[in-house]
Amino acid sequence: MAAKPNKHLPAVTGELPALALANDLANQVAPNVGRYLTLGLEGADNTRLAYSADLRSYEAFCAAHEFTPWPADVATLASYVAHLADLPRKLATINRHLAAIEKNHQLLGLPSAVNAPALDVLRKGVARAVGKKQKQAPAFSVAHLKKCIAALDLNRPEGVRARALLLIGFTGAFRRSELVGLNLEHIELTDAALVLNLPKSKTNQAGELEQKAVFYASNPLFCPIRAYKAWVELLGERSTGPLFVSLLRGKTGEAGTPSRRRLSDRRVNLLVKEHLGEKYSAHSLRASFITTAKLNGQSNEFIKNQTKQKSDAMISRYSRLDDIIAYNAAHSLGL
Repeated sequence: MAAKPNKHLPAVTGELPALALANDLANQVAPNVGRYLTLGLEGADNTRLAYSADLRSYEAFCAAHEFTPWPADVATLASYVAHLADLPRKLATINRHLAAIEKNHQLLGLPSAVNAPALDVLRKGVARAVGKKQKQAPAFSVAHLKKCIAALDLNRPEGVRARALLLIGFTGAFRRSELVGLNLEHIELTDAALVLNLPKSKTNQAGELEQKAVFYASNPLFCPIRAYKAWVELLGERSTGPLFVSLLRGKTGEAGTPSRRRLSDRRVNLLVKEHLGEKYSAHSLRASFITTAKLNGQSNEFIKNQTKQKSDAMISRYSRLDDIIAYNAAHSLGL
């Protein structure tokens, strides 16, 4: 058995063979080559940072049992999976830990045993033991959304911002990270639609251009484009910078004024709960778009054109059509 590993994650240089070579090369090549290498290194470091808590947990487990963490053999990974299942941890949590371990193997330039057949059998056994049901953000109905928007005070910036946030978030099937990442310069208003450009998203870390479009609604109160215009009008002469910002509070009873500080994703989540109900979350905006579109007979291809999901399986995962009484083909048998 190898010596106990350092509980801290290795730095980008020195201990990461492939990345260390890239880092050295970035200082020796032409500026345009170096720039792309630097972006690649930053992306790798950001990925490892996102997984850092899971990797620390895994490395602590290996240290306690004197296992070699990198590269991990099947026996080490199997022991760790069983350990997580015995705690117990949810299946989604276990799979996230394995994804972190696999990604770090890639960044280290090492072979990974995460997808070994024996480990796949173990994961199926764990799934049977701990169950596959995940807690999911519920979907709201369009009627509920309209009721909540009608209750907003549109004479105050808080209400104007909330209407724009909810309607754009829902009609654009946005993740909250995408919503808070929107900049005014990312948005183009045409005669037909509001086109929102996403430089990056959860599934598009390479920065390829992705676009979403939202459209005019017949009722001005529930129109995402009119809601956008009303909010942007409160931002004054700004043409760049974050679309959704926090509000500076005035004296007691006075309306807040838009700051230049980008709204946090945590605040988006709280705003959804505040206006739609405690059981909902920011993720409900996206889930509700998919569920509503499916109920209205839209094809997966049309839905993916807005959500930017890659597979039909993800559409099924995000739709909230598991109510066997409300959503059941047995209604249409004609008896």
